[in-house]
Amino acid sequence: MSVGYRLAPEHPHPAGPDDCEAAALWLAANVEREFGGDVLAVGGESAGAHLSAVTLLRLRDRHGLAPFRAALLTYGQYDFAFTPSVRRWGARNLVLSTPIITQFVDWFAPPQLRADPDLSPLHADLRDMPPALFTVGTLDPLLDDSLLLFMAARWTAAGNRAELAVYPGGVHAFNAFPIAIAGEANARMVRFLVASTS
Repeated sequence: MSVGYRLAPEHPHPAGPDDCEAAALWLAANVEREFGGDVLAVGGESAGAHLSAVTLLRLRDRHGLAPFRAALLTYGQYDFAFTPSVRRWGARNLVLSTPIITQFVDWFAPPQLRADPDLSPLHADLRDMPPALFTVGTLDPLLDDSLLLFMAARWTAAGNRAELAVYPGGVHAFNAFPIAIAGEANARMVRFLVASTS
């Protein structure tokens, strides 16, 4: 199921996260009737990875639910106060750049809210999360958001299983391009989902 969540700047925070939370609640309540099974995984790329992490936290904290057995969190932004790689990247535009990310974040939420875990899941209590695969390329300004000492490490330190897949030369959204590392990354995601949900 793909969620058609509302987008900033027309619909800033919390519109998009609210839409994803509502969709996840519906899915958790109706998965068996609508789809004939109860095995659920959550995931997304870029903003979708951010929204997937926020949705997992909201389901746990607001509803006492943990319906997802795995999470694919692919080149997401998990700290809206900006990790070092975002701050230091600069104007070089390889799908994203520091100015582009800054504009997106400005549209989404005001500065005084950006350390709130509902915006920046890196700052959240990450206990009781499902196994997660964090995927990112080395030529992505969001590299630090996924790396060790950042989201993947905090996920593990909270007692969850996490795998980190870093692809040399991968730009933001690299797995959508017809290149070898895209095939490798996508195949690893499939293997992770099969192993985590079997």
